[in-house]
Amino acid sequence: MANHKSALKRIRSNEKRRVLNRYQHKTTRNAIKALRLATDKNDASSKLSAVISMIDKLAKKNIIHDNKASNLKSKLTKQVAKLA
Repeated sequence: MANHKSALKRIRSNEKRRVLNRYQHKTTRNAIKALRLATDKNDASSKLSAVISMIDKLAKKNIIHDNKASNLKSKLTKQVAKLA
């Protein structure tokens, strides 16, 4: 167990961040899944901007790597463009 007050505080703050990061990451993954299942181009286009924003926020906070964010955005954009 930690011996210093600052170490105890760090443990508490790390746990708070971990829980928040997991929530944001899971929410984004669910939004990506919903976008991939969309069949209507108008619906998918409106979802795409929201999903890209979520992905950018994850990358900015280093929850996911910048390259992974770019790859996800590219693949999702291609998929939406392919819809009829």
